[in-house]
Amino acid sequence: MYSRFLGTGSCFPPDVMTNHDFEKFLETSDEWITSRTGIKERRIAKTMTCGEMAYGAAVNALDMAGVKAEEIDGIIVASLTPDTTMPSTACNVQKMLGIRGCFAFDLTAACSGFIYAVNIANGLIRSGAAKKLLVIGAERLTAGLDWSDRSTCILFGDGAGAAVIGADSTPGIRSIHAYADGSFGDLLTLNSLGSTFLAERKERNIEDHLLHMSGNEIFKIAVRAMSDAADAAVLSSGLTYEDIDFLIPHQANLRIIDATAKRLKLPPEKVVINLDKYGNTSAATIPTAFDGVVRNGTLKRGMNIACAAFGGGLTWGSMVFTF
Repeated sequence: MYSRFLGTGSCFPPDVMTNHDFEKFLETSDEWITSRTGIKERRIAKTMTCGEMAYGAAVNALDMAGVKAEEIDGIIVASLTPDTTMPSTACNVQKMLGIRGCFAFDLTAACSGFIYAVNIANGLIRSGAAKKLLVIGAERLTAGLDWSDRSTCILFGDGAGAAVIGADSTPGIRSIHAYADGSFGDLLTLNSLGSTFLAERKERNIEDHLLHMSGNEIFKIAVRAMSDAADAAVLSSGLTYEDIDFLIPHQANLRIIDATAKRLKLPPEKVVINLDKYGNTSAATIPTAFDGVVRNGTLKRGMNIACAAFGGGLTWGSMVFTF
């Protein structure tokens, strides 16, 4: 028994924030941001919740897959920005879908979250514990940004991507790997959502505990980790790099993407990018980029895809699948 992607979906809030908008309150410019990140604009969830975006992506994925919500055996939401710690965003999505009984839980692995979640779904399906699962990456990152920090607030956006994964007799997900190294955890943090912060909230200022990233150190580790992980996924998939039709990398920074593709000797035309329009949406980047090329007809059934991601924790992961 194998697991296969049956359908994909995405959902973004309507409000667009361009690089020029940052010029109004930061010492920066469109040229400065674009040349260093590849980002031109991003979506901001002014009123939409993380759960509402996750639900929108889920509905679109179910529709493409031709699967009814009540056929789903479980919902896994990868997010570092859930609406609430309890109930989970996955339970909120289940409620919005109008279904009961199937398991539902959130998973936190930052930008690697979607690959982590697919890894779990793949194991459940191949073991026979489930037949159809809904996997979602959803983030409302802009709610946790320090808008005075030019090095981070320009990078992130909000959105959600989803996939329906089901059992199949032919290979779909061919290989998948997940890794972590907690010794580098202080390089990318969001402390204000944790119980340590909550326990000391009277003595703390939430503004001092918003998203923080040590960009230069992250860059060096991310390129190596994503490249090595992608290599591992391809080598264990039974395919070669010549067999890979597209690389869908985590959309963190165009420089990281270009460096990773170069290390893997993949030409630019084989690399899927939506970073310019949406920025870094953490766990949502891979599923939204995936959905984008499915819906515009670039990615067709039978094509082989490699994915690699890297995020806070530090976490990273990769997979190779035949769509």
